Amino acid sequence: MNNTLFDKVWDSHVVHKINDGPDVLFIDRHMVHEVTSPVAFLGLKNRGIKVLFPEKTFATADHNTPTINQHLPVKDPLSANQLKALEQNSKEHGISYWGLGHEKNGIVHVVGPEYGITQPGATIVCGDSHTSTHGAFGAIAFGIGTSEVEMVLSTQCIMQPKPKKMRITINGNLNIGVTPKDVALYIISKLSTSGATGYFVEYSGTVFSNMSMEGRMTVCNLSIEMGARGGMIAPDEKTFEYIKDREFTPKNEDWNKAMKYWSTLKTDEGAIFDKEIEFDGCKINPMITFGTNPGMGIGISKEIPNAENQEGGVKTYKKSLSYMDFEEGQSMIGKNIDFVFLGSCTNGRIEDFREFTKIIKGKRKASNVTAWLVPGSHKVEKAIKEEGLLKILNESGFELREPGCSACLAMNDDKVPAGKYAVSTSNRNFEGRQGPGSRTLLASPLVAAAAAITGKITDPRTLL
Repeated sequence: MNNTLFDKVWDSHVVHKINDGPDVLFIDRHMVHEVTSPVAFLGLKNRGIKVLFPEKTFATADHNTPTINQHLPVKDPLSANQLKALEQNSKEHGISYWGLGHEKNGIVHVVGPEYGITQPGATIVCGDSHTSTHGAFGAIAFGIGTSEVEMVLSTQCIMQPKPKKMRITINGNLNIGVTPKDVALYIISKLSTSGATGYFVEYSGTVFSNMSMEGRMTVCNLSIEMGARGGMIAPDEKTFEYIKDREFTPKNEDWNKAMKYWSTLKTDEGAIFDKEIEFDGCKINPMITFGTNPGMGIGISKEIPNAENQEGGVKTYKKSLSYMDFEEGQSMIGKNIDFVFLGSCTNGRIEDFREFTKIIKGKRKASNVTAWLVPGSHKVEKAIKEEGLLKILNESGFELREPGCSACLAMNDDKVPAGKYAVSTSNRNFEGRQGPGSRTLLASPLVAAAAAITGKITDPRTLL
């Protein structure tokens, strides 16, 4: 039988099949953070049970963490309580904990791959929707709710219906200035935010095989923004080279054994998907969103589409434009912006900072722009300094903050004020996502850098 990559990984982890019901799936890696775990741990306490396999669980603080003065006590009482609870729960159950100040601390979906916790063929869950990031390594990774966090902590298993399978193939050479973020936003703009609901997506084609591992992580991270349960890319030599010799990856003979298995993790010729979609990579341009969901995106040089030409309700579409204070037919080029955010589990890695500095080198930050540049981990922060990128940033009028989720979501101090426009490299642009009344424009690090320098929406290709 010819199987897909998804089938191979999923079926090998099913410990029990329920007739006309979900599968009981064994979980190899469970990542927890401070927001979705306290109630789950409380459930364990109330039932008088322990974490079954603490060595398979990894805890880090990221959502509620400040990105300046991390050496000082956290001021917000809710955040402080959640961070303390994660520390105490991790200690009580023997779970590795990377809290504020720890050298390995960072965004959960950044540090997982950095330390080799993320591996091909694994099942990975976390109480965070963007767990799909780890699919870049040929893993099945998805977000779960708090009750499911408790289920995994106590049994190392989860009950899940098996999703349908979709393959998205993109071949061709990407144009100058087009990044993995643009590829993902392009796909979402074509499929809409519900176009992949009920599916697990495999990305294939030369566009993805040519991508770096960090680029693949960006694409898989955004899979859920088109409704998918997750996304994955078959592991290859790039994958193996990336994870080799990291702290938690197999060593010596165990590595050879693992490689023997990992090399089988690809979709067989003739395997059947429930849905196949193809795009031409040559047609993708630098993207930017103009509305209040990630599917409302266009090539940066295009005009905002008319409501009548869009799928879905005209009334909802116009409400979105009203919130953004945009109009149909307007050009995005030249619109003034107020904030730029570089970071998040989508674009907070070292390659993202390299791309950003490529644009801003030798130029100055626009005086009307507040820029938050937030590395995804201390390892990224260290690389920024060692590669000389911090010097470029500082000379251009930018400051580097400390690791955390930051302005991706309004759970910490980094909130965009009401009515202000933020060009953001994060993953969601819902109403109030970055702060009550804030207006978010999702974009790549290149587009963010161009906006930071000019103070307005600018095609980055004019600055390359």
